[in-house]
Amino acid sequence: MKKFLSVLAAAALLATAACGDGAASGGSGSADKTIRLAYQAFPSGDLIVKNQGLLEKALPDYKITWTKFDSGASINTAFLGRSIDIAAIGSSPVARGLSAPLNIPYQVAFVLDVAGDNEALVARNGSGVTDVAGLRGKKVATPFASTAHYSLLAALNKAGVKESEVTIVDLEPQDILAAWTRGDLDAAYSWLPSLDELKKNGKVLISSKELATAGKPTLDLGVVSTAFIQAHPEAVDAWRKVEAQALDVIANDPAAAAKAVGQELNLSPADAQKQLSQGVFLKPADLASPEWLGTEAQVGKLAENLVSASEFLKSQQKIDAVPDLATVQKSIYVKGLPDVLS
Repeated sequence: MKKFLSVLAAAALLATAACGDGAASGGSGSADKTIRLAYQAFPSGDLIVKNQGLLEKALPDYKITWTKFDSGASINTAFLGRSIDIAAIGSSPVARGLSAPLNIPYQVAFVLDVAGDNEALVARNGSGVTDVAGLRGKKVATPFASTAHYSLLAALNKAGVKESEVTIVDLEPQDILAAWTRGDLDAAYSWLPSLDELKKNGKVLISSKELATAGKPTLDLGVVSTAFIQAHPEAVDAWRKVEAQALDVIANDPAAAAKAVGQELNLSPADAQKQLSQGVFLKPADLASPEWLGTEAQVGKLAENLVSASEFLKSQQKIDAVPDLATVQKSIYVKGLPDVLS
């Protein structure tokens, strides 16, 4: 409860200070043509949309602001503070957000990517750790309430290692790199681009791709506050269209995709292309399939994935209660699919 109250306090600060003019009203009134987007620095179509100004071109009458966040936990806090409208966020923090005690009023409206080799658990050279079971008694870092944190817990569970047998510390990706360089950590579960730096002096123990095969998939999702959807459905449609356009760029013009992502991450096009190749990006037509978002007639299996993630988080005592499937299905925004992505 103390942790939840601290989240609410932080949210109140964000609501009044983080995102400017629209924060006080929540930025969701139909007359307020403002869109406040939260993005993260991982290779995705979302960075292409930002870099190329695709949403600004699609909605010239809107004031659009982009704010960088380091993890899904801080994004959830911002949603609680009504200081953002749309965000790129991992499936594990979304599962937390849809569960008690947070119960954040937002909806999943896009699948940015499916985690592959772009998220992984790495043991530092010299740590003596050669497999996940070897993490007993070791210090491991990951950003709490992130997909990486979820995957770390899943990896430990799969290897028969209790969470209490490992010292898990909460660090953002850049802080992980600093602690890694100092030799303070034995291992870390993180994502690109910081993951590439960890691998230069470490060994990959397991990746999110392997965990997905074992039944614990993680994704990066696009979520939109319910209030914003109700006030600006046409803007949500425009945002979905440009995100779909970015997926087409990744699939059909990898050089252009790498250039845009590289500029956002301060990487060479070659390095950006290498990082993009480690993720799994759906085709726009796949988004409305039964496997993912689905349609108005039938919500897809993504809802079941989020319930499964919530069940795992509850088993790890990370949330208070698991939402039922019907509730989560209502939090999948499928209006207009698949036609709206054309």
